[in-house]
Order: sequence, then structure tokens, then C-alpha cells
Amino acid sequence: MRALVAEDHALLRAGLIQLLEAHDIEVVEAVADEPSLVRALGRPDIDVAILDVRLPPTGTDEGLRAAVQARRRRPGLPILVLSQYVEQLYARELLASEEGAVGYLLKDRVANVHQFISSVRQVAAGGTVMDPEVVAQLLRRRGAPLAALTPREREVLEHMAQGRSNAAIGDAMSITERAVGKHIANIFAKLDLVSSDDDNRRVLAVLAYLQR
Repeated sequence: MRALVAEDHALLRAGLIQLLEAHDIEVVEAVADEPSLVRALGRPDIDVAILDVRLPPTGTDEGLRAAVQARRRRPGLPILVLSQYVEQLYARELLASEEGAVGYLLKDRVANVHQFISSVRQVAAGGTVMDPEVVAQLLRRRGAPLAALTPREREVLEHMAQGRSNAAIGDAMSITERAVGKHIANIFAKLDLVSSDDDNRRVLAVLAYLQR
């Protein structure tokens, strides 16, 4: 697997390179600013891009903007955002993509090396990885349309947006898989969304709705 790393802090960038290559993920390029990232995202040999939200020159949302633009040019390009911040607007646009292969993790909530490497591989394979706090912030920003959901349905929706199956949600919430199915049916009915048997497509449908 070949990775692109975009991180402006030199020590963290070096640490990511060392960590990835120790787990047989070749870092084909590591960049520190937006112009370099925009150029590097055009490389045809990238299997996954791991990037921070805030990069020079302004340190605001350069990383996410570059990722969204790259995905428009190359739909399905695997992107894993690893950041200290949740940037609302571009995060919604990136995560609502129908192609999948996206992730958004907060740096201080990556519990261990195994979790991080597993997330990188999952995104590279076309999966969706979501930090629970990212999901929570996106849900809070949506506001009124979610007011119709019960607290239990909100909890199920957050688990769905993390890419979990019905069985995994049931285990996490200590309820039956059948009960999870009922909650999900209620969620899609209240949010006017069409359910899908594919977990990733369910996540993307929820996030696409939150974007509107």
C-alpha cells in the first residue's frame, strides 16, 4: 500500500512516516503545505492520502479543501483526515460522497497504533471511518430535523455513522439486533431517507442528508 502524508508539523510528519512504514505502508510523498498537497494528490500511485485539515499558507481548512477538490477530479480517492479540529462545511461535503473511502479521526482520540493502522487500511479498501466526536458535532449542527428523533434513535444514528453493522450496534447498546432494526427504520422514516442493506451506504446517506 502507498500513502501520501500531509502534515505541517515536522515531528508529527516524521512520526507518521515512521509508523506507516513500520506497518508495510510505503509513504511515497510527505508534504507540509497546500500547494504541495494539491500537486501530490494528482499522483496516480496513491492508495490513500492521510492529511491534516489546517495547512499553510493560512492554517484554516486548506487540507480539506484540497481533498474535496481531488475527489471531484478522481472520485473514490481514499482520504483519511487526521486532525485536531472538525471543519464543518468541507467535512460534510467530503463525508457525504457516494464513493466511500473516506475517514475523519481526531488526533487526540486515536487510542492506539493498531486502531490507526486499521483505519488507514479500512479507508484504503473503500470503507468509511468516523470518529464519534466528529459524528456528534455534525449531528448537533444539523439541528431541527433531528429533533424528531428519540435519544435512543440518536444514539443508533451515531453508531451507524461510524460504519457499524446492526449486530455491532446492538452489542454496543445492549439491545437486540431486531430492536436496532426498528430504531433504524424509524430514523429513516423521520429523516425521509431510504434505507440500504449496505452499511457504508447507510452511513453516506445519513451524512449526505446532514449536508443539505
